[in-house]
This record gives sequence, structure tokens and C-alpha cells, in this order.
Amino acid sequence: MTKLFTKIIALAAILTTTFSCRSQQSVELTVPESQLRTEIAQMLMVGFRGTTLTTDNHIYNDIKELKIGGVILFEYDAPSRKRPRNITSRQQLKKLCSDLQAINQETLLIAIDQEGGMVSRLRPKYGFPAFVSAKGMAASDSTAYWANLTAKTLKNLGINLNFAPCTDVDINSDCPVIGALGRSFSASPDVVARHAKTWIEGHRKYRVLSCVKHFPGHGSSESDTHLGIADVSETWSDKELIPYRQLIKDNVVDLVMTSHVFNSNLDSVWPATLSEKVITGQLRNRLGFKGVVVTDDLAMGAMVQQYSFDTVLSRAILAGADILCLSNNGSTYDPDIAAKAINIITEKVKDGTIPETRIHESYDRIMEMKNRIK
Repeated sequence: MTKLFTKIIALAAILTTTFSCRSQQSVELTVPESQLRTEIAQMLMVGFRGTTLTTDNHIYNDIKELKIGGVILFEYDAPSRKRPRNITSRQQLKKLCSDLQAINQETLLIAIDQEGGMVSRLRPKYGFPAFVSAKGMAASDSTAYWANLTAKTLKNLGINLNFAPCTDVDINSDCPVIGALGRSFSASPDVVARHAKTWIEGHRKYRVLSCVKHFPGHGSSESDTHLGIADVSETWSDKELIPYRQLIKDNVVDLVMTSHVFNSNLDSVWPATLSEKVITGQLRNRLGFKGVVVTDDLAMGAMVQQYSFDTVLSRAILAGADILCLSNNGSTYDPDIAAKAINIITEKVKDGTIPETRIHESYDRIMEMKNRIK
């Protein structure tokens, strides 16, 4: 970690303390607190253990009573370092998704990271094809084929949100989390944009939402945000925004996922996921994105090693994020994570730390998006 970033983290800690003590008086809500809590719950995407749904699993109550907006599926459980997590076969997964979706009448976002290549939750050992990586798709000009097969597979399973394509530009081919894993389509921003658009269009045929990631660009990093903060201040360039600019201009973007990278050129204090300058300033104001913004996993080392849970939740919402990804798949597993998040955010709204309007804005964007896939 650079000396500059160490100083920045210290400054962030000071600002966090000031931020948490900023408002001590309650504000008057414009909606009943029960409605506010429901809207906050829709902003949560929660990970869970289990290959079948049982009523004693916390995720059942999270959906039924708390009314969370989404779940995320994994094949590997990182806290226990064991398999299975949620996936054992095609038939099993389809039943699990059906049971999850049937809990409430409101559409549940059921998400997965199915990019292809190294980032494939649906693997041949579970009865799925050997999906090709983004780099392999671009090299063989087969993106349309794999996009359609991926989307059709997800649709048949009952999965309605794919956290792909990766629109990071392959600036550093040795980047341990992007280039080295073949997750980028190309070192050319224009090629990345073209293949990403093809991928998105393939998913839209089957009414499966897609998500471009990792804004504002992770392809130039030299480290992995799963393990800690990645400082791209000296490696990032404006050309990493080109795929986003083009795709937003073409009006094909369903969701954008933030990265946890730190870039002092864009924000001298906060990493992208927690930065209003990045999410609202760059993505919304500069590039004109009006849709749903989802955070990368808030269980990653880049978040949990540096910031408290309430700081992460508050800063992400204030920055402009709509959906908070609580994977429960980092170093620890917390069955009460959804309830804790709702309680924290509700109190932050009531004490004036988070404007109530921010919750309503995110809720409206999420519901409009869900209506497109009903």
C-alpha cells in the first residue's frame, strides 16, 4: 500500500467519524417507517447457503418478511472453503430459483456471475457447457453465440440477472483479477464496447438483465480488490470510460456495477464504490446514466479491511448506488446481514445522515427495472 494511500485512509477515518456524528436529531419522514424499510430492503441483494429452500433458512424470512429485492447465487462457499453453496445440478438449481421466486408476488432479482471462462458459476461438473471467457469470445468472434446460449440457459433456470459482461479494458494483461483471467474482451475500448453490446443484446432477447462492470475501470490495476484496496491512480486512464460512454449512448445498459478501486485523480478520499464524485459525478452526470447502479460485493477486502459496515452502507448510498451487494461470501457469513443493513440504513435516514429522497430514487429505479422483466 502506498504512503499516499495510507494517509488517505487515515483522512477517510477522520471524515467517517465526523460523518457519523454529523446529525443527532431525528428528521420527519414523508412516508411511514414500514414503507421506508421495505424500500430499503429492495436495495439489498443477499447471498445465502443452501441448495434447497427451507423455511428455517434466513433467506426465506429475508424475502418473505423483510422483502429484500434480490439474491445472489454462488457455487463455492468462501467462508467455509467448501462446496456446494447453491449449485449442484441443472435440475436442482431450477427448483431452487423457482422456490425463491414463489415466496412473494413481487419479482425477485436472482443474480449470478456467469461471464464465462474462469468466472463461471455454472460449470461442466454440474451439467452445464464449458462457457468460453470474454477474451476467448472476442478472439473467435463468437460472442453472439455464447451470449445467446448463456442467456437461454439462465432464463430456463429462472435466473433473471447476470453480472456480466466485464467491460474493463485490458490495459494490464497481468492484472490478477481481470487480464490474467481472460475477463476482458480486448485492450481496445472500442472492441470491448462492441462485444459488450452483442452480449447485452443476446441477454435482452431472453429478458435477462445484464450488468456492465467494473466502473470506472479495473483493467489497469495491479492488485485484486477481493484482497484489499487497488490503487489505480497512476495506471488508470480516461479511455477506460469509453465502453461505458458508448453503451450508455446506445441505450443498452441495464445495470452498472461499481469497482472498489481507488483513483486519486477522480476522488482523493474514497474508492469508487463509496465515491459520489465517481458514481454521481462521472457515471450519472458526465456519462448520463439514468439506470440502476449496483455495488461490487461489499464483503471484499477492499471494503471490510478499511471501513465499518455502517460507513460502507451509508457512503455507497450517498455516492449514488441503488443496489447493495451483500454476498455473505467473503471471510465471514452472517445470517442476519439483511436485517442489520435495513436497521442501520433506516436509522441513518431518520437521523438525517442519508436523505430520504435517496432511498426513494433508488427504489423507483429498481422497480422500473423489475417491471421490464416481468
